[in-house]
Amino acid sequence: MSTDLKHPPTETQTEAPKYVVRYGAMRQLGEFSSKRQHKISRGDDVVVRSDRGVEFGVVLCDANDKTNEYLGENVPTGRILRSASDEDRRSLEEVAEREKTFFTSGQKMIDDRNLQMQLVDVEQVFGGERIVFYYLAEKRVDFRELVKLMAREFNTRIEMRQIGVRDEAKLLADYGDCGKPVCCNTHLKEMPPVSMKMAKLQKATLDPNKISGRCGRLKCCLRYEYDTYEAHRKELPKIGATVITRAGQGKVIAQELLVKKLLVSFEDGRRVMVDESEIVTVVSRGNRGSNDISTAEPDQNTE
Repeated sequence: MSTDLKHPPTETQTEAPKYVVRYGAMRQLGEFSSKRQHKISRGDDVVVRSDRGVEFGVVLCDANDKTNEYLGENVPTGRILRSASDEDRRSLEEVAEREKTFFTSGQKMIDDRNLQMQLVDVEQVFGGERIVFYYLAEKRVDFRELVKLMAREFNTRIEMRQIGVRDEAKLLADYGDCGKPVCCNTHLKEMPPVSMKMAKLQKATLDPNKISGRCGRLKCCLRYEYDTYEAHRKELPKIGATVITRAGQGKVIAQELLVKKLLVSFEDGRRVMVDESEIVTVVSRGNRGSNDISTAEPDQNTE
């Protein structure tokens, strides 16, 4: 009678360490495995292989369940080929110089053919597998002949990528009004939708010059605290509501959402800032729509 015996492996099989790496002109984030067993540290320059070819990148952190949740399901993957050497860094500088030449030549080819497109930036993948031309255009552009000409001229694969003005800022912008590097070029994986309603709710100035980012659109940071403001708005009595406080009965004329306080006008003419905890009861909730954020504009910061 034979017995099927399971023998443990002679060597412990360990999964290759994985890291989150930022790479490419659009500062993409990907999860890259390393065959090297020694520790790779945050901030290390590395050479990786992505789906585009050989890329130069920087390690942000170890990959784990939390980073997987942040990056999502369709995160680019690949492997770390090596830590970047001084020669790799010199090669990166040479790539940057060649990109200037590609930009000048590409712009001339576009102008010669009167194509309705604005060339924004050029990226040569570190390993030379392709050159990516980033452009703006209001309408669809037939650039098939242009791509053929570029492929012959530069002797490599050509990729034309149409972008929007926010992507343009991601490629070219450096610092924002706050004095820090622009969010789209640092930690933002996706640029969130931002509306004027968010600025009004937070009582930000409505001067377009002050609430617009380097892209000319509303600043992404207006989105960061919006959910908190909106949650507080729903929890507090509406503007126009009649409330009874410890100091008497009055009408809500404004909200200070972040600190969860209300400006109440009392029957004797007093106007007092009241904390939410001082509201005893709500007599009437006000008219439907009376909580429109525009009603709080007397407290608008116009500086």
